[in-house]
Amino acid sequence: MDIPIHPLTHNPTMAWKEISKTQRVIKVTMKPPSTGVAFNKARVVCMSDTHSLTHYMKFDIPDGDIFIHAGDFTKCGRMVEVVEFNQWIGTLPHKHKIVIAGNQPLLYSSSNTLCFSFRTKHTGLSILDDLPTLGNTKENIADAVQTLNIRDVLTNCTYIEDELVEIWGIRIYGSPWQPEFCNWAFNVPRGLPCLEKWNKIPEDIDILVTHTPPVGHGDLCCSGVRAGCVELLTTIQKRVRPKYHVFGHIHEGYGITSDGRVIYVNASTCDINYLPNNPPIVFDVTLPPGVRKDE
Repeated sequence: MDIPIHPLTHNPTMAWKEISKTQRVIKVTMKPPSTGVAFNKARVVCMSDTHSLTHYMKFDIPDGDIFIHAGDFTKCGRMVEVVEFNQWIGTLPHKHKIVIAGNQPLLYSSSNTLCFSFRTKHTGLSILDDLPTLGNTKENIADAVQTLNIRDVLTNCTYIEDELVEIWGIRIYGSPWQPEFCNWAFNVPRGLPCLEKWNKIPEDIDILVTHTPPVGHGDLCCSGVRAGCVELLTTIQKRVRPKYHVFGHIHEGYGITSDGRVIYVNASTCDINYLPNNPPIVFDVTLPPGVRKDE
């Protein structure tokens, strides 16, 4: 199915005013499950936007089968922060740990090689991916070429970028992209460039993980402006139709909503003041018929 570009895509606040006339936004209160997990279900624990502040969290992370981190796990993208995150996530008891990047880590992938990116005032992309369009110095180019592949550093989790993983028949797809936001990493212009990223998302998935929210769900900034992606919402509702959409990015959008079909989870751990006050969000997913976790 071809997804059209909304005429107001570059103004998501105005676009939502129009779109919302035919939308349902149901606030969901989901308490952490207090009982054990049945053999035919997987418990999913979601976090995002921890920004190298995991040592300051004042809550326990619930046990579960699958841990999902929806990006911005560092503050400045320094290697020491990545190492510390890898050490921290290695202490979690979850059997499967899925991680995507966000705009804050300043990480960028080139030919499946995750590298450090540096910002310029023009772009958040790594020169390894966009060399012809960036006017950087030779010193910057040399530094970028010599960067360490930090996929090798993230040894205690599975990093995915525009990739699908399947766990006990549960299909999880992750993508770090978002509409242009403060010249950080993994930025693409609104409209067609964003849609081209969302067109990679396969149908028939159970959990979609992105860093950006869709417009209308967990994307309302304190200023009253919406930061979500219009085409992402359309892609989710019209083509992909996952059971859950997990994201972060907009700290003040923390919480759960639904359109009556898809459950949207803004799992931002840090609040608007960059304090890690928001606890993980937990839900159980039923495995496909005939599939058991203990087999």
